[in-house]
Amino acid sequence: METLSFSSRQARKLALLSQRVLRLPRTGKALDVTLDAISHLGYIQIDTISVIQRAHHHTLWNRNPRYRTDHLDKLLQQKKVFEYWSHAAAYLPMEEYRFSLPNKESIAGGRQLWFGCDPAVKQAVWKRVRDEGPLQSRDFEHHGWTRLPMWEWKPAKYALEQLFMEGRLMVARRDNFRKVYDLTERVLPDGLDVSRPTEEEFCRKLIHRYLDAHGFGDAAEIAYLRKGVKKNIQRHLDHMAEDNELVRVAIQDWSGFAKVSSLDLLDRPLPLSRLRILSPFDNLVIHRGRLKRLFGFDYQIECYVPANRRKYGYFCLPVLWNAQFAARIDCRADRKTGTLEIRNLVLEPAVRCKEAFALALARELENFMGFNECSMLAVERVPDSSLKKFLVSEFS
Repeated sequence: METLSFSSRQARKLALLSQRVLRLPRTGKALDVTLDAISHLGYIQIDTISVIQRAHHHTLWNRNPRYRTDHLDKLLQQKKVFEYWSHAAAYLPMEEYRFSLPNKESIAGGRQLWFGCDPAVKQAVWKRVRDEGPLQSRDFEHHGWTRLPMWEWKPAKYALEQLFMEGRLMVARRDNFRKVYDLTERVLPDGLDVSRPTEEEFCRKLIHRYLDAHGFGDAAEIAYLRKGVKKNIQRHLDHMAEDNELVRVAIQDWSGFAKVSSLDLLDRPLPLSRLRILSPFDNLVIHRGRLKRLFGFDYQIECYVPANRRKYGYFCLPVLWNAQFAARIDCRADRKTGTLEIRNLVLEPAVRCKEAFALALARELENFMGFNECSMLAVERVPDSSLKKFLVSEFS
């Protein structure tokens, strides 16, 4: 099959429509819409930072305006999603549980994680969960602490996480965002397919999941942060293209693959005027290299950057508008006063029609304030004085 050439504009359109970040609200039960978003995207990254609503809630809210922060707890309880590791900690569709088995078996077989674990502590912890039922880390005595690069964990917590990564324990629920662990066989729903996928099944699943959610990609993107699979993915991509299941695509000097069925999205309208304030961990922006190549947007979350080296702010959020990334906004929700604080708002140089942008931003800020349980807006640093004046007057 010949290679299809996309313009940059077509590529951005296909990526945005595939991500469903600009789509119109869907009908049906709100919880079902949330589950459909998770199933389509393949994963929702979990993050602990709560200066605004946490990333997993934020990402889903941008796909489902009727999203509620108890949806994930309900879906866990209904055994329709589960927690595990994608490229990071994530919620995943329960129907795809079997595709987590190769990673679990590799870890159980001795592949080293980023932390170690005392075998005796691990066995003792597993026995307690087996005998007593679901337990949290705080249900175990401390017996000293061990420092990790970003956390301070006790030995029992290491053991719980090791057992979780091996697949012997799962997260049954969360209480106040704390993991509650139980034996895997007590968490999985009855009748679930738990057979280990073949190498072909695994690679094809990764390919289909990625291309459905992103529109197009290459082996490096599909294998992102997964060790030892890129070569096999490339082989299957080539075979699928030879069988006309995929089409080869080129965007300037980049080449990759897309599903034939996805090309129909190019005939659909793209709502250019709609603005979205995205999470730093949103599926659309998490791959920094792809984001820069596709949108010319060099984005880095700065909460992990030393304060004196930050350019935009601790939790600076990317702002999508007019099919481009138009701004970065550093926000904080002061829940005691019900105030959403804009600590910094910087426009990208490519933004030309600032009045239209300001109107779209104001409309979305109203929604964003409600999502963050805020009724007031405080505007601090906005280098563009006219934009700052507009926002202050609009929300005063």
